[in-house]
Amino acid sequence: MKYAVFLFFFFLIIQKTHAQESLSKDISYEYLDKLIAICKSNYPKNKIFDTRISMAEYGIKKAKLSYFDIFSAGYLYSPNSSKGTAGAASFLGGYQLGFFANVGSLLQKPSVIKQAKGELATAEFEKLTNDLNVEAEVKKRYFTYVQKKSVLRLRNSALLDIESMLVNVKHRFEKGEETLKNYNEVLIMLSSQSQNIIIAESEVLIAKSSLEELLGQKLEDIK
Repeated sequence: MKYAVFLFFFFLIIQKTHAQESLSKDISYEYLDKLIAICKSNYPKNKIFDTRISMAEYGIKKAKLSYFDIFSAGYLYSPNSSKGTAGAASFLGGYQLGFFANVGSLLQKPSVIKQAKGELATAEFEKLTNDLNVEAEVKKRYFTYVQKKSVLRLRNSALLDIESMLVNVKHRFEKGEETLKNYNEVLIMLSSQSQNIIIAESEVLIAKSSLEELLGQKLEDIK
C-alpha cells in the first residue's frame, strides 16, 4: 500500500515537473510574422479586398475623365436662299459648327467624384479590418498548434518516465518484492498515458490543418 502511494505521488511529481515547462520557448515571432505575410498573400478572401480597391481606384479615374462628357460638338446646315436679303440671313447660311456644355451634368461631377473616393476609402478600411482579423486568426491558430505540440511532447516524456517506472516495478514483482495490484496499477497508468498520446497526436494534426487552411500551403514548405 505504501509503495502504491509512492507510485501515485511519483506520477504527480512527473506531471508537475513537465507542466512547469514554458510555452514561450517554442514560439518564434519571426516565423509567425512570416506566416501572417504568407496568409495575406495567399488566402483567396484577401484577394477580394484587393480587387475591390482596384475597382474603386478605377472608379475615381473614370469619374474624373467623365468631365469631358459634358461637352459635345455639332453642326447645323442652313441652305442659302436666293430670295433672301443680304445680312444676317445670308451670314447664317450653309454649315455651322457649335460646342455645347451640359451645365446640369457639370454640377453633378464633384459629387460623383466624391462618391467614388468614398467607395475607395471604404474598400481600404475593409481591407485593413480584414488584415487585422487575419493577423489575429493566424496568431490564434499558430499558438494553438504550438500548444498542442508542447502537450504531445510532455505526454511523450511522461510516457518514458512511466515506462521506466514499469521496468522497476516489474523487476520487483518478479522478485516477489511487489504486489500484483501495484504492478497492474502501473500498467493502467501506462495504458492511460498511451491513449492520451494518441489524443494529443490527433489534436496536433487538427491544429496544423487548421493553420494550413489559412496559409494556403503546408507548414513543411515554409522555412
